[in-house]
Amino acid sequence: MEEINLRNYAYLGDAVWELYIREKTILQTNNSKKLHQMTTNFVKTHFQCELLHSIENLLTEEEHEIARRARNLPIPIGRRNMQNEYRQATAFEALIGWWYLNNKNRYNEIINIIEDLIKK
Repeated sequence: MEEINLRNYAYLGDAVWELYIREKTILQTNNSKKLHQMTTNFVKTHFQCELLHSIENLLTEEEHEIARRARNLPIPIGRRNMQNEYRQATAFEALIGWWYLNNKNRYNEIINIIEDLIKK
């Protein structure tokens, strides 16, 4: 299998995460404005950063390395004012994308853990 770069894992992870959140939020309201607000609350940088911190102690050595490398990717100019959070969110998205393509069981395991965290 061809190696995928971390930015592409993060790109895919962003889409996978947003689809997951949209699947959850459509069950909660029919109001499009509320849907958008609920969705953006879960896909925003700050929330993804918090989620990464919540699951960090569960990551394998390989997953820690993926997150570390993703945090060190160059940052777009427009995101530099929130550099730390953006880096953490990129690491979270890269992990989601990596799990989604390479280990669906681990992806599902982490999603279940995150669901429990969100419910609290």
